[in-house]
Amino acid sequence: MSASDFHLLTSDDWSDYQLIDSGDMRKLERFGKVRVNRPDPQALWKPNAPVGTWQVDATFAPTKDDDDERGAWSFTGKPPADEWPIAWNGLKLNARLAAFRHMGVFPEHSVHWRWSMEQVAAAKRPIKALNLFGYTGMMSLALAKAGAEVVHLDASPKSIAQGRENAAMSGLEGAPIRWITDDAMKFVEREIRRGSKYDAIVLDPPKFGRGPKNETWRFETDFPKLLEHVRTLLGDRPLFVIATVYAVRLSYAAVGQSLAGAMPAGKTVCGEMAIRETSARDSILPTGLFARWTP
Repeated sequence: MSASDFHLLTSDDWSDYQLIDSGDMRKLERFGKVRVNRPDPQALWKPNAPVGTWQVDATFAPTKDDDDERGAWSFTGKPPADEWPIAWNGLKLNARLAAFRHMGVFPEHSVHWRWSMEQVAAAKRPIKALNLFGYTGMMSLALAKAGAEVVHLDASPKSIAQGRENAAMSGLEGAPIRWITDDAMKFVEREIRRGSKYDAIVLDPPKFGRGPKNETWRFETDFPKLLEHVRTLLGDRPLFVIATVYAVRLSYAAVGQSLAGAMPAGKTVCGEMAIRETSARDSILPTGLFARWTP
């Protein structure tokens, strides 16, 4: 890998999402018609407008200063609905105010959704895809819309249920998506024993997590092993592998070299994901790391 393999992928293709302002370790966002004020440790600069002047519907405050992101929402006026629909590129999902400051979607991932759809469409052949740590399913919906057969896996039954809801809202209730609640490592090891193969694999592992039977995931020890399993699961004509990483003390180069070293011969690009702010200063907010492998 070389410096030319670094990419900054900026999400700017939304109409129902907007990063309005950021700074003082906060960010002001719009999901549909709902404006939220959430913490963001990367927003070290001064905001375009003082945080105290932001017009918001909901504000998230952490309950303690640690990494678990627990906290509570407070409201300026009448609280928003428990969930409300937003859309991206013809796909629909429910946004929601979750207890861990999340909103049911990571908007910066749209750069990967769009790219993956283009790769599946350009392949002009049946594509079988595996989406590990798939959360509420937007990547799975994008792959299915492009024509892929998808296996979607997440350890959270709640996330799986929300993914099914999003599929129904998007008109993809009958799409070839298998929704599976399981521990990622155990599932891929069973798939290897079965001889299963995939053309495209996407993984978005957390820093720390637990499976449905209290299995433990730790990024530093389990990520390299999982990448080895991913390579074993690739078919004879693989299309791509995408890994996205958050909240770990690694550089983009570490993620990229880990993926490149585990995959067969090919090209790996890596870098950061970011969201473009819509204020007059045209700033970007970095969100996480990524690596993509293609044969």
